[in-house]
Amino acid sequence: MADLVGGRVGGEPLLLRGLGFAIVDEADSVLIDEARTPLIISADGGEAGDDAAYTAALEIASRLAAGEHFTVSASRRVVRLTEQGRARAEALARLRSGLLAVRRAREELVEQALAALHLFKRDHHYVVAEGEVRIVDEQTGRIAEGRSWERGLHQLIETKEGLAATARRRTLARMTYQRFFRRYLRLSGMTGTATEVAAELRAVYGLAVVRIPTNRPCLRRDLGARLVADQEAKWQAVAERARSLLAEGRPVLVGTRSIAASERLSAVLAAAGVPHRVLNARFDREEADIVARAGERGALTVATNMAGRGTDIALGPGVAATGGLHVIVTEYHESRRIDRQLVGRAARQGDPGSFEAIVAADDELFRLFAGPALTRLVQWAPCRGLALRLLRRVAQTRAEAQAAAARRQTMLADREIRRFLGFAGRPE
Repeated sequence: MADLVGGRVGGEPLLLRGLGFAIVDEADSVLIDEARTPLIISADGGEAGDDAAYTAALEIASRLAAGEHFTVSASRRVVRLTEQGRARAEALARLRSGLLAVRRAREELVEQALAALHLFKRDHHYVVAEGEVRIVDEQTGRIAEGRSWERGLHQLIETKEGLAATARRRTLARMTYQRFFRRYLRLSGMTGTATEVAAELRAVYGLAVVRIPTNRPCLRRDLGARLVADQEAKWQAVAERARSLLAEGRPVLVGTRSIAASERLSAVLAAAGVPHRVLNARFDREEADIVARAGERGALTVATNMAGRGTDIALGPGVAATGGLHVIVTEYHESRRIDRQLVGRAARQGDPGSFEAIVAADDELFRLFAGPALTRLVQWAPCRGLALRLLRRVAQTRAEAQAAAARRQTMLADREIRRFLGFAGRPE
């Protein structure tokens, strides 16, 4: 054991075997969704967080005006200072020392401070627990353990939340998911939602998608979609619909996109006297018990994506006779695949089940990717069901195209780094 811990076995140095064969579960999540974020090996930077610099950067950022001093692209999560903004930041940082005295460092820090203020929201992108800022994985709704934002963003968010800034991490190595998985001699995977990204899987990884029929006939019923005016109307409509289904004895799963949304709906249900349970990143320790009871007669579960991909909800006694589990989608995601994962919690393994969507015109997807003009047109369209499908298709197509472009950019940047470092090894 001593030799093993010391990095040697039988006097010989440890060697990593070649990457021979990989079978990836939930392959689209790993190979596609996660591919926007590079794999990074980092170490403690060795320096304590510069609380004064972060506080000053946030103060400067709070005194800049959107449109005049900076531009925000919420869909791309990018903030850029304008020329007027750079001049204003320089004037506000005058007589300050440290990072804010250096033009390039100051502009980067102020842009990150603007992102912390305007793009990253508590209980949506992160939670504060036990005195720490913890990132929430938007695809799964779970806490992303061990992850942190780079280039000072994490420390700025900590400062924004009134916490002591941790030390910056120092990047030792980085690699894209695409480069890593293409190193395997044989790569394969499985998922229930690969058809939408079949072309990208073939182009990037050389993988063909083969559809396999379900083990038993699918009895899932689509009960349609409804568009309401705003968030308040949506939560009231969802609460009323859930109440009517519970009266029939059916279990109901309501899917939300964020912790804040799940807790907002929980407050509406509590005010209406509707018993329910909430599953989000705050209650991850209770996940097994909540999921185990979610299929019981008359159970109402409000959940983030934690109750989506890979979650099996078993029906309780007599539930199949009432129609099975009913899923309510309260907001569409940027990817249609995530929506399909949520509704796929109902009617599994030959059980009955159904789903519907109750969404609002001011949902984030529509605001960022469809625009107000198209959304207003849909609200007044004579055939609102068809118009809502069109609105959803336009918004999700734009969002998915942007995400695919971001993945391509990440892969191209990785290739450029490898080209500059010609000794890094043969290309995959």
